[in-house]
Amino acid sequence: MSDSFYEEPSAPGQTGWRAWLLTTDHKRIALLYLWVVLFWFLAGAAFGLTARTQLMAHGQHLLTAKAYNAVFTLHGVIMVFLFIIPGIPVILGNFLLPLQIGARDVFFPRLNLLTWYLYVAGGLLAIGSLFAKGAPDTGWTFYVPFSLSTQTGVTFTVFAVFVLGLSSMLTGLNFITTVHRLRAPGMGWLQLPLFTWSVYATAWVQLLATPIIAVTLLLIIVERVFGVGLFDPARGGDPLMYQHLFWMYSHPAVYIMILPGMGIISEIFPVFSRKSIFGYKAIVAATMGIAIIGSLVWAHHMFVSGMSDVAVLLFSFLTFLVAVPSAVKVFNWVSTMYRGSIVMSPPLLLALWFVFLFTIGGLSGLVQGAAGPNVHIHDTYWVVAHFHFVMFGGTGFAFLAGLHFWWPKLFGRMYDFKKAYLGSALLAAGFLLHYFPQFILGLQGMPRRYYTYLPELRPLNFAAGIGAYIMVAGLLLLVANLLLSLRRRRDAPGNPWDATTLEWQTSSPPPRENFLAEPRPPAYPYDFRRGG
Repeated sequence: MSDSFYEEPSAPGQTGWRAWLLTTDHKRIALLYLWVVLFWFLAGAAFGLTARTQLMAHGQHLLTAKAYNAVFTLHGVIMVFLFIIPGIPVILGNFLLPLQIGARDVFFPRLNLLTWYLYVAGGLLAIGSLFAKGAPDTGWTFYVPFSLSTQTGVTFTVFAVFVLGLSSMLTGLNFITTVHRLRAPGMGWLQLPLFTWSVYATAWVQLLATPIIAVTLLLIIVERVFGVGLFDPARGGDPLMYQHLFWMYSHPAVYIMILPGMGIISEIFPVFSRKSIFGYKAIVAATMGIAIIGSLVWAHHMFVSGMSDVAVLLFSFLTFLVAVPSAVKVFNWVSTMYRGSIVMSPPLLLALWFVFLFTIGGLSGLVQGAAGPNVHIHDTYWVVAHFHFVMFGGTGFAFLAGLHFWWPKLFGRMYDFKKAYLGSALLAAGFLLHYFPQFILGLQGMPRRYYTYLPELRPLNFAAGIGAYIMVAGLLLLVANLLLSLRRRRDAPGNPWDATTLEWQTSSPPPRENFLAEPRPPAYPYDFRRGG
């Protein structure tokens, strides 16, 4: 096993922690992101568990209404802006993108390090809001006019999200340039691995959509600080304009979250089916299609806002249309397994859970996309369940599948498979027990964001709370199993899965400049006929 990129100073004359904090090596920067993102992930899970514990019983017993608002706001802000949106691109994308295209690094190495510092600064600003004027209590959407009138530290939190958005835009710019300019000689566009395609498509959405939310959040700060009437109806502003601007970014952000996860799944299925991916070009087209169409459907969050019937019809149609490329991918993943030589492993098990849970999330989203049912389930727990089936059942499980798949490449260590199987089973079982009852609660009319509810809704809320604790236990077991592998020194071979993409043609972990000789990209990234 090579430990060269851990031991070799990445900045001239620097050693130890300075070599890490001043590094321009994409692999080290990916690991810096890994530790910070994992911290925020666990912190966000802790806030979510606290909110769910409050909801296990009727009435106020753990949190007051104000404290509950603060807890679920912090849970949402952390999970959306500090974990789900950046997680896969900045960790696995940073580490693997240059390796998969045969490059020595990203195109802008110093800019890459700057994005990490911006990410850390954004997280510190979000925490700083707790000590400025109290934890924000608006929810992660910062809806006006409440976000303009509340006396909590919303200004700090909004600025934190602005800084995180700047980090995201610069990361997207770096990845786009890297794919265009640094592909190995002889690597054409249809020789790119599907994970690279997914990160590339995501980068375009990051670059084009994030400025919308950045400007919108700055306008909130301007209105709070200077009293300019932009969104506040009491000052002549338009709150619906804020919703349009917010969702113009935040719905494309859903695809910033899910597209990299789909790329991970597209890598795992062919490797553990010992078979080429079914419909490579169709998956590439679906990836770009999701990125494009997903940027046009923002107003399906606003069907009950009073928009015209023509607008409702148009956005409902686009919502159904964007489901088509997602369905194409699910069909291709399942077809890849057909008549394949299936090799069960923790990454494959987590990928299978992804397909199951994401499919439920997608189908429930079609219910919301239909204007009639949307009126009845809008702002109920149905929306909470749908969102988490897509975001955590999708992106969260894909992130964990990707970590388990590429962990040997990141660290040159193998983890305990039995603990990984047990952790994934607990995670999936807890997830279903936690979120599926929320579909029923939504149909029964329970509104989201309330700290209590009618007494007759307690049984399902209590069951959901039990599921939350099982889910967190499985999550902690999976993370602990990975971290313990770093101490047990069970070395991994360079290519433990017999995979065929370019990152597996170098040592685990890779040397400082990734390849000891100029890599030769395969004619097709998933050709298993010649072995791994």
